[in-house]
Parts: sequence; C-alpha cells; structure tokens
Amino acid sequence: MTDTANADLAALIRTIPDFPKPGIQFRDITTLLLNAEGLAATIDRLATMHDGPFDLVAGIEARGFIFGAAVAQRLGTGLLLIRKNGKLPGRTVGVDYALEYGEDRIEMHADAVVPGCRVLLVDDLIATGGTALAAIRLLRKAGAMVGGAGFVIDLPDLGGVSKIEAEGVPVGALVAFDGD
Repeated sequence: MTDTANADLAALIRTIPDFPKPGIQFRDITTLLLNAEGLAATIDRLATMHDGPFDLVAGIEARGFIFGAAVAQRLGTGLLLIRKNGKLPGRTVGVDYALEYGEDRIEMHADAVVPGCRVLLVDDLIATGGTALAAIRLLRKAGAMVGGAGFVIDLPDLGGVSKIEAEGVPVGALVAFDGD
C-alpha cells in the first residue's frame, strides 16, 4: 500500500491472494462495506474529493452503483447508471472498448444527460483504466462534461489514473495498493 492518508479505510479492505487466478492479489471491498463507520467515511471522502458542483454522479456497473448512489445522495444529485451491453431498457447510447482478450461495451440511456451536464464518475477500483476511459468517452459522446473521477482503490502499477488524467479528467482515489 502506498497511500497512508486513508489507512483506516485500507485496513478494512481484505486482500485475497491468488483470486481469481494465481498471482493476483484481489482487493475485496465487501469487508469495507460491512463496516458502517468505514462505509460512511468512504462515501464522505469520495463526495468531497472533487470540486463541484455536479449535476449527476455516474456509477459504473456493478460496484460503482453502490458508491455512486451514496455519493449522489450526499451531493444532492441524481445517479446515472453506466451498464454492460443489453442491460438497460429503452433507447441507449454506448461505446465499445478493448479488454485484455477481446472487446466489451458499456451503455447508458440516450436521454440520461443534457449537453453541458457536469458529471462525477465513481467506481470502486481503477486498474488499467479501460472501463473508466470508455465511460468518459460515453459521457462526452452524450454531451456531458466529466468534472472528476473518484475511486475507492487505485492499483497504480497498472497505470489507469495517468490514462484518465491524460484525458483532462481530475482523478482521486482513497487508497492505493502496489502490485497486482
């Protein structure tokens, strides 16, 4: 772990070695979610890490919905759902993005934002940044201005934060873990 500012939160995140495959150190947030004080502190800190105002908070499926909903409530905004392909009813807009082995697609409702809407993007973890970058492209495609991206966990060795910052989006993460 490289960040000590939120050591109280980092201590609530369990590491499960060799999951989902050998050599991976899985950072499990379920133990953080079980702790009422830790969960409340996480939401408060995510909600205050970027300068607003924001019109919406966008949560990335699925764990981003947990944090995004709470941050949206704390900021007094609505919650925009960014979902995997085919999960939303009604008319959608989407973007395809590359995975390590193949492609995926994320979508949102076509009428979810109005041009110029200021959005805060929230998810549980930033690793390589592929999904978050796709979400930023999707939001911009719909006319939104992405005013910040907040994550509970950063895996800095994988470089996702720098990729998002290169797109001109301020990024914050509460804790960072070195390694996989």
